[in-house]
Amino acid sequence: MYFAYVLKSIHHDYYYKGHCEDLEKRLAQHNSGMTDSIRPYIPFKLVYSEQFQTREEAIAREKYFKSAAGRRFLKKMLPS
Repeated sequence: MYFAYVLKSIHHDYYYKGHCEDLEKRLAQHNSGMTDSIRPYIPFKLVYSEQFQTREEAIAREKYFKSAAGRRFLKKMLPS
């Protein structure tokens, strides 16, 4: 199984969108500072995810989350 996911910084108004095969492991990697570009925003919490059969489907959904339409969708789905 693959996942497209959205993380929210606990201390900042910052969302990170990605895809992975293991959500718990990936969240732990983000919160440990392994991703340099988002290190200033840690810690993160998982706020949304969707499950897919293939990596390609998860990547396509991640790209959608990053689009204007995807941001509007997430704004409706996520608590303020």
